Amino acid sequence: MENIIDTIEYPVELSGKTLTQWIEQHRTDIVSKLEREGAVLLRGLNIISSMQFGMRTQELFGSELVSYSNRSTPRKELKGNVYTSTEYPPEESIPLHNENAYSHTWPMKLAFLCLIAPSVGGQTPIADSRSVYRSIPAHIREKFEQKGVLYQRNYGKVGLPWQEVFQVETQAEVDECCRNAGIHFEWQEDGTLKTLQRCPAVQIHPVTGEKVWFNQAHLFHVSNHTAENRKALLETFSLDALPRHSFYGDGEPIEEEYLDVIRQVFLSEKIMFSWQRGDLLLIDNMLYCHGREPFEGNRRILVSMAEANSIKQQEKCGVENECA
Repeated sequence: MENIIDTIEYPVELSGKTLTQWIEQHRTDIVSKLEREGAVLLRGLNIISSMQFGMRTQELFGSELVSYSNRSTPRKELKGNVYTSTEYPPEESIPLHNENAYSHTWPMKLAFLCLIAPSVGGQTPIADSRSVYRSIPAHIREKFEQKGVLYQRNYGKVGLPWQEVFQVETQAEVDECCRNAGIHFEWQEDGTLKTLQRCPAVQIHPVTGEKVWFNQAHLFHVSNHTAENRKALLETFSLDALPRHSFYGDGEPIEEEYLDVIRQVFLSEKIMFSWQRGDLLLIDNMLYCHGREPFEGNRRILVSMAEANSIKQQEKCGVENECA
């Protein structure tokens, strides 16, 4: 069922003002609503280009946009750290997830601009990560909290090449990227790369102090594939050679029935709205997760990211209470 998300809509009435003037006048209210609600939908802004989108979101967020590093999905990079949304086939859905939750660094803020609304479907569903955390049965979330998640990636003939993921050209540059990001890496005899990264499954939001479900175990795990694709993958690769897979942080296999429960929780918490041309959706990436529904027709959604956060910063906030 579709919901127009009244609680996060913010009315737009330019009344002869330029976009910059309107943003300057309303930015404090918008940011306050974003911090309180976790998401804000602006309808009626006349943003018509990627460059304009990048400039206006910088003004709204009050900080420079960040690049999409340690990538996991295909997308095109436009000018000024603006990207197309994930370019999967239109018949596929993308499960709800928090951006870069599989990494030691992630953006705190996301912006989505609808340049072309699809004729059918193509929604960007969202869900409150606090509600997701509370709705997962205690015995499941406590195990994830205790163990964390280990993300495995093998860069070969399936999925993104390491050059695209890390935005570098040489193995030495990859080594440096991985060391800086806390990623364990192994170069295989055939020249392919394998990486492992341990991350928490649950985080504490640095502003609200609330616990949020913040991982992509359900998305990386081989059980996320259709039965046909999963069969093909497991006939081709051993578990430790899968292009993407997830384990508990200590390497223990994750119970698939737990992941099924988690996926059902995401579905039950999903909030939907239909895109309209010019819609601008702002998200706190820790308070809200997002996904994509299958669609028909043309669809062009742009994405930008801001305010890099990291596990190191989270630890500093947790120990020294220096979150702001």
